[in-house]
Amino acid sequence: MPGSFDLQINGYFGADFCSRDLSIEACRRACDALVADGVSGILATVITDGIEGICAKLERLVGFRDRDPAIAAVIAGFHVEGPFLSRVPGCPGAHDAGRIVPATVAAAARIVDAAGGLLRLVTLAPECDAGLATTSFLSRRGVVVSAGHCDPTLDQLRAAIDAGLSMVTHLGNGCALELPRHDNIIQRALALHERLWICYIPDGVHVPFFALKNYLDVSGVERSVMVTDAISAAKLGPGRHSLGAAEVEVDAAGVARRTGARNLAGSTLTMPLVRENLRRHLGLDARAIDLLVSTNPRRAIGLDAERGEAA
Repeated sequence: MPGSFDLQINGYFGADFCSRDLSIEACRRACDALVADGVSGILATVITDGIEGICAKLERLVGFRDRDPAIAAVIAGFHVEGPFLSRVPGCPGAHDAGRIVPATVAAAARIVDAAGGLLRLVTLAPECDAGLATTSFLSRRGVVVSAGHCDPTLDQLRAAIDAGLSMVTHLGNGCALELPRHDNIIQRALALHERLWICYIPDGVHVPFFALKNYLDVSGVERSVMVTDAISAAKLGPGRHSLGAAEVEVDAAGVARRTGARNLAGSTLTMPLVRENLRRHLGLDARAIDLLVSTNPRRAIGLDAERGEAA
């Protein structure tokens, strides 16, 4: 089996993929550390910023891949999370609400161009995409569109799926802290699980393990994906680190939050710990774990599950 594949890596081992100052040396160290942790491919993730900032970061990463085969071997493409998210309280999470904007085809086209053919995944709020024009545009160009940091109605989510949306980003997070008992984004996504890939962050903090087990019982291991949502602090321990322009504080338990805020700001998870959590806390066997961290992530973005190449 190929190694793990992570759809959401904001940074690793001191390298912040969301930084405008990322060096090729730091990027290479992060890729080497990922390989050492059994990860054979990732989507380098860039979060909410101005469109120019997002494009500049993507262009820098494209250049790194072109110059260093070891980076190209690990970074299989890019995940852009934002800026087309919801500003409803709770939905932005650790994203800069001041940089969040409605989705437009023109802005999405600039991001596609900057990614040099390597844009694999975009997380957006379907209810902030007028006429679902951006979802349709991205889907037609082979980019996977995922619902995240959002609160669409059930009808809006259905319509987005019809327009090409095929995934939900880190279910249970990027939403209001207090939800209606029955009609909420978690229930809506799970109700449509047969048409979606549903992603989770299995650290016991983003979603408690007992709740994650309940969600996974509904979505099923055949249609679910585990991600780390790792930031530059992964493997570095407690202290102050960066996520783009924001300062993040990691506590003794490894939990990352924006300094002075309650919001979680990515995680310090590693794939070896993901595998251990799934085995220990959810009781999953090796086959199920491989589906969740290796096979399904590749399938979800159209890569050959065995070779990691475009299908």
